[in-house]
Amino acid sequence: MKKLLLIVVLVPALFLTSCFKEKAGELGGDQSPMGEVGVTVSSSSMEIAGVSNFTATVTALKDGVSSYTATATVTNPLLKNIAANYPGVEVNGDQVSITNVKIQQTKEGIKSMEGPGAGVLVKYDSKVGDTYPIDGTDRERKVVSKSTDDDYYYGFFLIKTIQVEMDQSHVKSSGITKYTYIANHKFGLVGVKVDFDDQTSVTFPIYTSAEN
Repeated sequence: MKKLLLIVVLVPALFLTSCFKEKAGELGGDQSPMGEVGVTVSSSSMEIAGVSNFTATVTALKDGVSSYTATATVTNPLLKNIAANYPGVEVNGDQVSITNVKIQQTKEGIKSMEGPGAGVLVKYDSKVGDTYPIDGTDRERKVVSKSTDDDYYYGFFLIKTIQVEMDQSHVKSSGITKYTYIANHKFGLVGVKVDFDDQTSVTFPIYTSAEN
């Protein structure tokens, strides 16, 4: 989640049984090439909502978990303030950075391994309505759409996507009401949409130098 928060700044499970929570919160599948050492992640070359120059690199891979280092230029005061209050993030002027972000990537999906948003971000074979528990909370992420046609622009062509929402309305002072993770089974995470409490939204595209 820290990696995704940096993209954004930089981006109820009460009724589930414990067995279902364990299953929903785990990833299977082979190691994704996107989690290998040296793979890079970037966003748009243009500034979006006061965020530019985002880049992240996989610096280590151990027991199926990748460690990322990420940096970005952030001039948006709201997003910079969110970043400054997040554990592990360093803010120096408009430069925002974080190291040792733990993410698991398999050919089945993506999982954040630590932090307040730890848990599965997406499983590519999920159906609309499926949920993933957020570790240590009674909240969850929910699959809200899964396209059957190529309808999402990824660079210069269209791809199919699965979209997963994470409600943030419980964080009253953040200024953000919702994150939506946009993913594709071949290209991994391809975008993060952020909805603000003033009814506006912005989508940060994400490009990875490897693919499944």
